[in-house]
Amino acid sequence: MRFLHTADWHIGKTLNGFSLLNDQRELFKQIERVAKAERVDAIVIAGDLYDSSIPNETAVRVLNGMLKQLNLVDKFPVLAISGNHDSAPRLSTGADWFSFQNFFLQTSLEGAFNPVVLEDTQFFLLPFFGIQTVRNYFNDPKIKNVDLAMQRIVAEMEKSFVPDKKHVLIAHFFAAGSKRTADSETLIEVGGLSPVSTKTLAPFDYVALGHLHNKNALHDERIKYSGSPMKFSVSEAKQEKGMWLVDTDPFQVKWIPLKPVHDIHLLKGSFAELAKDAAQQPTDDFYDIELTDQGRIPDVLNRLRAYYPKIVALHRTAFAQMTRNQANTKRAQAAPLDLLTDFYSETTGNQLSPTQLKVAKSTLSEIEGSK
Repeated sequence: MRFLHTADWHIGKTLNGFSLLNDQRELFKQIERVAKAERVDAIVIAGDLYDSSIPNETAVRVLNGMLKQLNLVDKFPVLAISGNHDSAPRLSTGADWFSFQNFFLQTSLEGAFNPVVLEDTQFFLLPFFGIQTVRNYFNDPKIKNVDLAMQRIVAEMEKSFVPDKKHVLIAHFFAAGSKRTADSETLIEVGGLSPVSTKTLAPFDYVALGHLHNKNALHDERIKYSGSPMKFSVSEAKQEKGMWLVDTDPFQVKWIPLKPVHDIHLLKGSFAELAKDAAQQPTDDFYDIELTDQGRIPDVLNRLRAYYPKIVALHRTAFAQMTRNQANTKRAQAAPLDLLTDFYSETTGNQLSPTQLKVAKSTLSEIEGSK
């Protein structure tokens, strides 16, 4: 069997206020052309179909059109799961009858244990999950982190393995050895800081992962991130985007790059240098600019946008070191509870709850009292 492994489409994503929908439409056409040219038997989308749990009407219409084109018009089986950016209840609307058209959409943990069989392969579709959901499913409060949860999940899936079939897991989480390399990636360590060990995933012939946007976030022959099909942040500017073409027997994977519609460029120089070089740069691309001028330049952002309309970030070299020094001084003087609160907010995107704050205060008091 041959299939395309994609993930993290993030339909509806914006880049510092600039809509990416037209770029996403064009990249979808590239994915469709590859699927046809390579005569794939299925297309995998490993989570984060949308960028928001409450996508706007335009994003919904665009994604629906893409799925309709692949599944109903082109007749490709599509296997998809909900990611941490998706709303599982909203995404699952209609899932019960989608499968009659070979569109297999999984948004619940309990459904992950019923494999989808296509050709010589059993596909296990595991959506993004929370630790408490796994505890409740197995009625086991001892499940304390993501890896322990996955050990139970994989053991349960193995009960359905058919010996003469290949076994593929489609999932959306943070795997051991991976590196979070982009601002647009949200950490997944829910209920514990440990990632999923690659050893836990060993029973599968291939693991198609979503969540991290860089294919190089993990180097493993049979456990791979496809990354996102396009660049969603400045930190992804130097990444090559694409997808994996997977053959199950004989097993092999091939990287298929996707060409950016509007690329992200990192530029550094003085205002005069940037203005002079602007004619050599694509007008419609996105730009992260580091300005080296020492003096103040009035209305500098709008003046630069006369040359580079799509500036998504602007930095001043002269102030960068001063800002870092100020931040380091402030952090060194901060109270432990403030450091913990900042760390939690930066890594999860949420604030500590009143209960968590109470436990943190109590624990810090115990530590200080034992000194």
